[in-house]
Amino acid sequence: MTIKTFALAACAGAAVLASGSSALAQTAAAAPSVTYGAPIAGLCVVSVDGVIGNSTVGKYVDQRLQQIGSQAQAELGGEKSGIDSEARTLEGQRATLDQNSFEQRVAALQVRQNALERKAALRERELQATQQQAVGRVINEMKPLIAAAAEQQKCAMVIDRSSVIMVNPSMDLTSAVVTSLNGKLTQFAFDRTRLDQQAQASAPPVTQTPAQVPAKRK
Repeated sequence: MTIKTFALAACAGAAVLASGSSALAQTAAAAPSVTYGAPIAGLCVVSVDGVIGNSTVGKYVDQRLQQIGSQAQAELGGEKSGIDSEARTLEGQRATLDQNSFEQRVAALQVRQNALERKAALRERELQATQQQAVGRVINEMKPLIAAAAEQQKCAMVIDRSSVIMVNPSMDLTSAVVTSLNGKLTQFAFDRTRLDQQAQASAPPVTQTPAQVPAKRK
């Protein structure tokens, strides 16, 4: 299982999906040695991925997500080992079992295998939801800091650095936002999102209609 990567754009609240093993660990490629033109007045850029990947809280979130992913893998791996062990035992007993008993145990083993596959799919969705929520928290903390940096730099427009190939460093707010975010938040507690519990909580209550007693005939 892998945790699918997500990065949320801070500007205009748009979502930006990023591919790779970890969106939080991304760092900008080394910029080529060039002579930049004059900065464009009122235009600024910020790297959302760069802020997340280089900030203290972003690195913490990345580490915590890896821990949660490892816990999920350990849980599923333990159950898979039990099923594999039972399958090997059953195969070894095949010659001594009658056909009906063998097929019943195979069917029971298949039920466990199907349940494990459903749980693995659920854990994958939970890991995705956990990452979205954790990164979203960082993004929400980041947004006012971007606004403050833009106001200080007198930016009329701020665009995401990912959409720009090259930019004069004096127009880039990323470093300032990282510094501000480090001073605001370094970590926060979160655990794996439990989608099965959410589904149970949102399910409508089951109401029972009392049975009607037929009227006595006069």
